Amino acid sequence: MSTQIVILAAGMGSRLGRTLPKPLTPLSDGRTIMQQQFDNIHHAFGNAAGVTIVVGYKLEHIIESFPEASFVYNEEYDQTNTSKSLLRALRASQSGGVLWMNGDVVYDPRVLDRAVGLIAREQSFVTVNTSKVSDEEVKYTTGAEGYIEQLSKQVRGGLGEAVGINYIAAHDKAALVRRLQQVDDQDYFERGLELAIAHDAVLVEPLDISDLYAVEIDFAEDLERANHFV
Repeated sequence: MSTQIVILAAGMGSRLGRTLPKPLTPLSDGRTIMQQQFDNIHHAFGNAAGVTIVVGYKLEHIIESFPEASFVYNEEYDQTNTSKSLLRALRASQSGGVLWMNGDVVYDPRVLDRAVGLIAREQSFVTVNTSKVSDEEVKYTTGAEGYIEQLSKQVRGGLGEAVGINYIAAHDKAALVRRLQQVDDQDYFERGLELAIAHDAVLVEPLDISDLYAVEIDFAEDLERANHFV
């Protein structure tokens, strides 16, 4: 089965101050954030790779820009966070694992090259950057065997930051779906992962991409930084 890929793009992205959905923000090379993601996906998985986009805010603009994609609608995009968008996508997915990413991450195409090996052996993972640990970002810790133990913005003594590109293996997906159903509407999807790790013995590997660029676009300064790379 080919890799199932999901882009979470339902949110309003109000902090960036744009009228269109944030994934349609243009970069300095002429592409949008989401087009850069599609190019990276095609680089790693081929032009026939299927992509499902979770849409909500001004969804018609994203649908018009990427008509080749499949779409899942989060009708509560203004009341829920990424946990519920991912839940909708996983429910709509076929059997097998799912690679997903936040729709506002600009990243080096080699990130997915590095992920291919873990996907091939059905290992759930979260991409991480260990070069910086900001209080405002989702952070992580690991247990004795090196798998992720804690994963949230509240983590103390974090080893690094979660980048926003992740994979749930086929044998772990049902557990993640159950936990995403349980978390609060305003929780990030990382809360569902954290619960699946704690209560369902799901093993999630940190995939270190600290030597590659990956920028989550929340503010104008993030966009400026991303434009230095593309």
